[in-house]
Amino acid sequence: MECRKDVNKAACRCTSVSCGNRGMCCECVKYHRDNGEIPGCFFDAEGEKTKDRSVDFFIKSRK
Repeated sequence: MECRKDVNKAACRCTSVSCGNRGMCCECVKYHRDNGEIPGCFFDAEGEKTKDRSVDFFIKSRK
């Protein structure tokens, strides 16, 4: 499977523009999963701005 990095970057909501995983969704998901976190793109714009990628915050933000 070919990575569509440029297409992914255009739609990425993550505010960490210097991240080396930006646009490589599979790498981003793996990184955050390995750290017990949720990727920024799973949050709405306000939630993403907090930089809190914890599972607890994600659950609370969905209510």
